[in-house]
Amino acid sequence: MNPAQARFGWRFWLLTLVSVVVMGGTAALGFWQLSRATQKQAMQAAIDERQRMAQLVDGDLLRARAGGVTALLHRSVLLSGEWLPEATVFLDNRQMQGRAGFWVLTPLRLRGNQGVVLVQRGWAPRNFLERTQLPGIVTPAGDVQLQGRIAGNVARLYEFAPAGKGEGASRIRQNLDLGAYGAELGLPLLPLIVIQTDAASDGLRRDWAPVDTGVDKHYGYAFQWFGLCGLVVVLYVWFQFVRRLPFHGARPGA
Repeated sequence: MNPAQARFGWRFWLLTLVSVVVMGGTAALGFWQLSRATQKQAMQAAIDERQRMAQLVDGDLLRARAGGVTALLHRSVLLSGEWLPEATVFLDNRQMQGRAGFWVLTPLRLRGNQGVVLVQRGWAPRNFLERTQLPGIVTPAGDVQLQGRIAGNVARLYEFAPAGKGEGASRIRQNLDLGAYGAELGLPLLPLIVIQTDAASDGLRRDWAPVDTGVDKHYGYAFQWFGLCGLVVVLYVWFQFVRRLPFHGARPGA
């Protein structure tokens, strides 16, 4: 076998084929992550634009009943109505600034009996010595007014199994489904929630994280895929060509 055949035998072409497939795959995944980042940038721009739009009021939420929830998402809103404190629920294992506690949610009956909307009022710490002890919060009686932003549903945490029979009546829960909760209470809940954002005067914290579509995450993934692609290129050139050069095969003192 001549030197050319030895250098470019079946192993050479097999490694070349594998390297091309890996380089093509990692590069494609990198470009796909860049396209996802572009999509998320457009989504973030749309969200930011909605948050800058004029504030909605009670009557505007009635559009949600006609299937217009999507058009209302992330809009700021000014609500007037009366709290229904007996229906307050506490979502467990929610964090705020690194501390574990409860999200406090209370239905608000809108002024003029225009419906009931669930309000995510804020965060309260939990008693780690007594799991079932509820935090003391202030729920004003009578007419109240609050500011917030509209969300489609309550953010969910992973749970190993759905709540069993009888657990729905507990005020401390892991997750909350709007439809099931409305049926449980017999209230005409609107198919959305409002995250309260005005200054806290009820003992709750409202340091909500800003709405973020995760654009930076996709740029990070793209960098990793392109970096892996570049590494395969370097290794391919080194082992398939540089290591095969005559001076790499020479023995010391030859």
